[in-house]
Amino acid sequence: MILDQIKKPNDIKAVDKELYDDLAGEIRDFLVEKISKNGGHLGSNLGAVELTMALHLALTLPKDKIIWDVGHQSYTHKLLTGRREGFENLRKFGGMAGFPKTDESDCDTFNTGHSSTSISAGLGLVKARDLGGMDNTIVSVIGDGSLTGGMAYEAMNNAATLKTNFVIVLNDNNQSISKNVGGLSNYLNSIRTADSYVGFKIGLENALNKVPGGDGVVDTLKKYKSSVKHIFVPNGMFFEDMGITYLGPVDGHNISEMVKVFNEAKKIKKCVLVHVVTKKGKGYEIAERHPARFHGAEPFDIETGLPLNNRTVANYQDVFSTVMFKLGERNEKVCAITAAMADGTGLKRFSIKYPDRFFDVGIAEQHAVTFAAGLAMGGLRPIVAVYSSFLQRAYDQIIHDVSIQNLPVIFAIDRAGLVGADGETHQGIFDLSYMSSIPNMTVMAPKNKWELSDMLKFALTMDSPVSIRYPRGVAYAGLKEYRKPIELGKSEIIYEEEDIALFAIGSMVKTSEEVRDILKEMGYSCSLINARFVKPLDEETIDLIVKDHKLIVTLEENVLAGGYGEKVNNYITKRRYNVKVTNIGLPDEYIEHGNVDILKKETGIDTDTIVKRIIADRAVL
Repeated sequence: MILDQIKKPNDIKAVDKELYDDLAGEIRDFLVEKISKNGGHLGSNLGAVELTMALHLALTLPKDKIIWDVGHQSYTHKLLTGRREGFENLRKFGGMAGFPKTDESDCDTFNTGHSSTSISAGLGLVKARDLGGMDNTIVSVIGDGSLTGGMAYEAMNNAATLKTNFVIVLNDNNQSISKNVGGLSNYLNSIRTADSYVGFKIGLENALNKVPGGDGVVDTLKKYKSSVKHIFVPNGMFFEDMGITYLGPVDGHNISEMVKVFNEAKKIKKCVLVHVVTKKGKGYEIAERHPARFHGAEPFDIETGLPLNNRTVANYQDVFSTVMFKLGERNEKVCAITAAMADGTGLKRFSIKYPDRFFDVGIAEQHAVTFAAGLAMGGLRPIVAVYSSFLQRAYDQIIHDVSIQNLPVIFAIDRAGLVGADGETHQGIFDLSYMSSIPNMTVMAPKNKWELSDMLKFALTMDSPVSIRYPRGVAYAGLKEYRKPIELGKSEIIYEEEDIALFAIGSMVKTSEEVRDILKEMGYSCSLINARFVKPLDEETIDLIVKDHKLIVTLEENVLAGGYGEKVNNYITKRRYNVKVTNIGLPDEYIEHGNVDILKKETGIDTDTIVKRIIADRAVL
């Protein structure tokens, strides 16, 4: 195999040009095989194979720097930098990350995981290079989906003033996770249908340079390059008009053509954008037909493309999908907003049934929140469905545009808590803290699938902002018999005894039920309270419970700093109650990738560890 020759950075340069396509095929076969076993981001990586190869051929790593926007398309980059063996434990605890990691390789320039950041980071590296007197090439690779994020435009606006080289590669596959939306997508569509300016330009220059006097004609043409571009590329040359040199569109699966363009781009003493057109899922027909399904794939059968673990029970996204569908039917003011995650959040059914009330704003969480504020100000009831870690990007908008005006926007916070294999950038472990720090905000978390439905319905009765957080994965169906109506700021006492009281929020109610069962078998008397609300805090129930309990234990799948337990502890301290409080939650650190059960054990929020800690704390009283 040609791939066997790739053992360290730059080894690809020793591969014969005639074998590039064969190597690309081997890489695709390798990726499909490994991801079918371990899961991971398949479609984006299959589409970027030749692009990555061309970059590694045109650059010298790690001297030259590549910043991968989002980073989920960096698998080929990892292969070409000698990390083939790491794919055996890709995205597993202690194994190779699914995103670039600077502590994993010198060839990983910048840690990424969220979109639209690569141009800003690249521009910073360019300025650092120039101030340090270095001469290396800096390349930011950004997908067209990431250009729906405003941060990318802020960076391009800044980069347009450069008088030094900076290369931006626009990987255009007409997809982010779902199909791209908006004006930029339409603009790029029009460019894709035009004849390739770069292909024409390179071919013309090569032809003219072979004839006597042709070099003079080339020089003359270069003086009028802007006019030539306007002939071959339509719509006013958006990037050129910003002050960024545009090269493209280039066939993103033609390695030789891309290498020529990248080498040309390296010579330009300003910011240059190379527009590369690729196909998401390239080379694996099933992924080409279903790019959204193979964006982040679970282990699957290669022949059929079907998941190996067929779900027979509903997950929280399924429950949310069903409830939203019904709410849309009952209330014509209900509308839904997503930031390029219609499938992932469960809004697909709503979007089909109520297209006029469904809004996909692209990867633009800040815009999504302020847009929702405008909808609410106009009398509608917007529900913003967003992953916990992505909502962090819109913290300012939640404060200034929603909460200061006390607008009834509902935040359905998906993937809250530990999410597993995607690692630090995707763990949803801060939302209870940051949402409960905001005035006017109500913060809830359901114990099971029934309560998620009840909380969404309750939120629509509120005239102020509400957040409801729920985890990734199978929706807990236990404790169905405990379905006390939701009341603002009121907990639900599930089991009431004496001595030890477990106050659990959201996903930790299930864990607390397991903890209580073990403690009961060991002879301990233990109450279980479903907190339901982080804000407003149920002070009345705390006042009641402290009367006949010696140990209060709070449990949350959130960082302890600023979380539910801290609020309970502060209240008990303020009231000077004579009771010990143990706070169970996540540590003040970023949590790496791995199986969720392993991560819970590592962070001390698994059932066995919690039981041991409670017994130890009770023993000292």
